[in-house]
Amino acid sequence: MTKVETDSGSGFCFGVVTAIRKAEEELLKGVTLYCLGDIVHNNREVERLSKLGLITINHEQFKQLRNAKVLLRAHGEPPETYKIAQDNNIEIIDATCPVVLQLQKRIKKEHLKHHDKQIVIYGLKGHAEVLGLVGQTDGEAIIIEKVEEAKKIDFNKNIYLFSQTTKSLDEFKEIVKYIEANISPDITFKYYDTICRQVANRMPNLREFAASHDLIFFVSGKKSSNGKILFNECFQVNKNSHLIDSDDEIDVSLLKNAKSIGICGATSTPKWLMEQIEKTVITLLQQDVI
Repeated sequence: MTKVETDSGSGFCFGVVTAIRKAEEELLKGVTLYCLGDIVHNNREVERLSKLGLITINHEQFKQLRNAKVLLRAHGEPPETYKIAQDNNIEIIDATCPVVLQLQKRIKKEHLKHHDKQIVIYGLKGHAEVLGLVGQTDGEAIIIEKVEEAKKIDFNKNIYLFSQTTKSLDEFKEIVKYIEANISPDITFKYYDTICRQVANRMPNLREFAASHDLIFFVSGKKSSNGKILFNECFQVNKNSHLIDSDDEIDVSLLKNAKSIGICGATSTPKWLMEQIEKTVITLLQQDVI
């Protein structure tokens, strides 16, 4: 009999849990609530909240709003967003993750304190969190996505390195080593490990979970940066790992020879979705459609 198991450690991080709870609380009051960008990078959860009344808008639509109530998701926003809200009489429900909020404050402090320096952010260009971080530096921060891009840093100028909270800790350490090996001896280099441990600590447990099963279904929205990182961790130890965002994407042929099937997901993946996929897999096995 095939064993099917959902990873107990997978699912929303506390920042996302808080944002969704705040949205649900406001919606229960019967008010019109907007969310600036997808509340979480998972289409299924966005659809669920949309049915409850949450209206997702982009930044251009946000600029046109007046006398409205808008939720800011866990990723955080640049200072400009708060100024627009003040000018347009928009009530902000701020669900910025405390970890992200603290990081924003640290970057802003360094930006204001040190003038002859480069603030470098290891993160994904265009990602909502990164845009919020760069906004703390008046757009001056340098963004690098991988070690190779560290070459564009001026190694004759002071460097202050930060990281997007959901990036790989191992890759961050590689960037630190590269800068240390190339920076001029009389130049200041400070780095701040600002990676959320709720993400980093999941990696070893996820690798262990993936290695203990024949087949892995990793559940994540395709836009989730964290999902890509954690899926890669699974794939490194189990090449029979497959990224799906719903039970519609289950390849039935994969179930044929699997004696043990594991289901896990990103910090942006709801528990109910993983449980739904587990039920579908069990149903398919019972129907013997393979």
